[in-house]
Amino acid sequence: MPSIGLVETRSLVAALEALDTMCKAANVRMVDIKRVGSGLVTVIVDGDVAAVQAAVAAGKEAHTITGGELIAANVIPHPHSDLNRML
Repeated sequence: MPSIGLVETRSLVAALEALDTMCKAANVRMVDIKRVGSGLVTVIVDGDVAAVQAAVAAGKEAHTITGGELIAANVIPHPHSDLNRML
C-alpha cells in the first residue's frame, strides 16, 4: 500500500459524492467506508502518492455539491505496514 487518502464528511451522501469524484479524478481504489456516528462518514482510498493526493484534493471540493460539511482530509504517504490491520 503505497499511500492512503482519507476524506471525512458529516453526511453519507456527501461522502459518497466525494468518493465518486476521488475515484474518477485519479487511479485510486476504495479501501473502506467507515461510519463513525453522529453523521460522520470517512472514505478511505489507496494508490500511489501522486494519485491519492490528486484524489483527496478533488474529494475535498466534491462534498460541496450535496451541501455536506467537510470535517477532515488527509494523505498518508508510505504508511507503516501495521496500519493495514486497522483498516
